Amino acid sequence: MFTGKTLLITGGTGSFGNAVLNRFLATDIGEIRIFSRDELKQDDMRHFYQREYPEYSNKLKFYIGDVRDPQSIQKAMHGVDYIFHAAALKQVPSCEFFPIEAVKTNVLGTENVLQAAIEAGVKKVICLSTDKAAYPVNAMGTSKAMMEKVIVAKSRTVDPKETSICCTRYGNVLCSRGSVIPLFISQIKEGKPLTVTEPAMTRFVMSLEEAVELVVYAFQNAESGDIMVQKAPACTIGVLAQAVKELFHAQDEVKVIGIRHGEKMYETLLTNEECAHAIDMGNFYRVPADKRDLNYDKYFTDGNTERTKLSEFNSNNTELMNVDQVKEKLMTLSYIRDELAKWEKR
Repeated sequence: MFTGKTLLITGGTGSFGNAVLNRFLATDIGEIRIFSRDELKQDDMRHFYQREYPEYSNKLKFYIGDVRDPQSIQKAMHGVDYIFHAAALKQVPSCEFFPIEAVKTNVLGTENVLQAAIEAGVKKVICLSTDKAAYPVNAMGTSKAMMEKVIVAKSRTVDPKETSICCTRYGNVLCSRGSVIPLFISQIKEGKPLTVTEPAMTRFVMSLEEAVELVVYAFQNAESGDIMVQKAPACTIGVLAQAVKELFHAQDEVKVIGIRHGEKMYETLLTNEECAHAIDMGNFYRVPADKRDLNYDKYFTDGNTERTKLSEFNSNNTELMNVDQVKEKLMTLSYIRDELAKWEKR
């Protein structure tokens, strides 16, 4: 499906972009374009792949731009077959204090990407969303919820045979940039207490590689307008901190600092309302778009009274992992193995 094709990744210098490169660069894909606004990160990424993967690095092309600027996106679109749209403001506290900035990037930026993709004849666009878009209680989640509405609405305006648009929604990604595990490891190395917002808080547990596989699965199986969700286990933040401590043989105390602005006690990947028509696909759920139009009267006589038995899917009612299970999961991550190796050599 990707043979000889051109893939554009918006926000491509982030954790997800690097994971996609690890997944695709050595395959027979034709070209991967990294679109972002950070020239330093692009330069670092360029030199890294030229040094480590010289035989494949010529497949990698870099475009400076911002999803807020439609013209900069259009300039990167020529000849693109597929898009993974990952550009976003993702930090809950910063979006809470600067909500309009979240709207500009997450909502209007997504509209710009989709419109440019449609005009350029891009075959498929996969947009990355977050659990925080379900029952949003913070600015970041609200902007991502609106992003999803833009995606579904946009999918209704274009022939899916021309451009198919769908969305993936996933929860906490282990060891991604700005996440809590790198913070825990840094605190252990500095001999400081591990700061935990609330030990009973639950979060889904997912690796970057699994996030990429969800996007690939959506690419292969989703229909235009769909929201795709992976069935993931979860754990409490207290268990996560304890697992990191035990892996690094740390004796540091755990300091509870309280929930930050806009944080939830647990993550929701499917709302109760979405569960009414979600389709179970084994390891994934598919939430198809509501294809009705604004002529609601005709549905009074032709309605659907059935719904699935699935209720809200959140990090409290999924499988909760214990400390040993979380440690086993963490040891599958190259980041953890590398950090452990450095720690043991100290």
